[in-house]
Amino acid sequence: MGLNIKPLADRVLVEPAPAETKTASGLIIPDNAKEKPQQGTVVAIGNGKVDEPLTVKIGDTVLYSKYGGTDLKLEGKDYLMMRESDILAII
Repeated sequence: MGLNIKPLADRVLVEPAPAETKTASGLIIPDNAKEKPQQGTVVAIGNGKVDEPLTVKIGDTVLYSKYGGTDLKLEGKDYLMMRESDILAII
């Protein structure tokens, strides 16, 4: 991926997974009712802190807190910049 951004310290850039467009039973969810996804793929990482190296790596699929991160739009795509502590799990 050709993103020209390097997060600092313990920050991680995540590309959110697309929001669900249908329910399990097949009903279509309108745009205004879609929930913000809580899963995404790590696309860039910082160097970590001196006493706390990062545990995630580029390409990891992660679960993150519902309101974690700052929304960014880079090269026409939506991303979230967050601290590694906002990531709940690697899946």
